[in-house]
Amino acid sequence: MSKITGGCLCGEIRYEMEGVFNVAVCHCRECQYASGGGPNYIALVPAPAFAFTKGEPRRYTRPGGSGQAVTRIFCADCGTPLVSEIAMPVVAVKLGGLDDPAPYKPGVSVWTCEAQPWHPIDPAAPAFAKNPSG
Repeated sequence: MSKITGGCLCGEIRYEMEGVFNVAVCHCRECQYASGGGPNYIALVPAPAFAFTKGEPRRYTRPGGSGQAVTRIFCADCGTPLVSEIAMPVVAVKLGGLDDPAPYKPGVSVWTCEAQPWHPIDPAAPAFAKNPSG
């Protein structure tokens, strides 16, 4: 399996990962704040398969919509949102930070109950009002 690489806009933070097992669009209100308006497009990878290789990002933790802690990780210099650590052994990597995001088309939408009415949701893909398990 080949490494997938990415980082922030200014180049101070870099990471690598492997083992993407799902790609999703999260429409929750928290993600709208983090993205600056729309949903977050994320690649889900096992936490042990993700590592920062350059720099030390900032972290901000608070309860997510599920009530579980969500840690949002970003570059303190340029503000690029990079990753969310969620209450599972999974890392949600923002597709915009990947060096080549083109191959990672989202296959599912989550937290559609909080989606803005002006943001389209793919009618051909599975969609969940909250998390698929909840």
